[in-house]
Amino acid sequence: MKERIALKTRKATVRDALAIHALIMRNAREGSMLPRSMNEIYERIRSFFVIEIDGQIQGCCCLHVMWDDLAEVKSLSVAPEYQGMGMGRALIEEAMVEARELEVTRVFALTFIPGYFEKFGFKTVDMNELPKKIWIECVNCVNYPDCNEIAVIRSVD
Repeated sequence: MKERIALKTRKATVRDALAIHALIMRNAREGSMLPRSMNEIYERIRSFFVIEIDGQIQGCCCLHVMWDDLAEVKSLSVAPEYQGMGMGRALIEEAMVEARELEVTRVFALTFIPGYFEKFGFKTVDMNELPKKIWIECVNCVNYPDCNEIAVIRSVD
């Protein structure tokens, strides 16, 4: 495991959008996550957290509120050279803090790597157990209708 470094998360600004997009698309090209458009990033910029190291965005995560009791962790992405250093954990923890502050009771993610989220208390569930509202974005997905993502969910403590 790589050495952990001091990590400080912060809310993203519009100036971070290009770097967030580049980070997400880099991981999407490697097949570890779905791509996101610049439009989607700008529309959700207030929902993104980032970690910046030496002036460069090296990690990001979005907490997208879906309903009064449900939010989604989206676009959790860490630069490959910083993986294994606790960035993903820091971003998920920050998303959970915000979910608690917003009084959301459950947070879910759709992922290709459910084992990663399980390390943070998420449990795998059948996607059909989630509200149909989450399917709205699915029609724009490159994998629609043959979804191969796995749903994970966690209660906000």
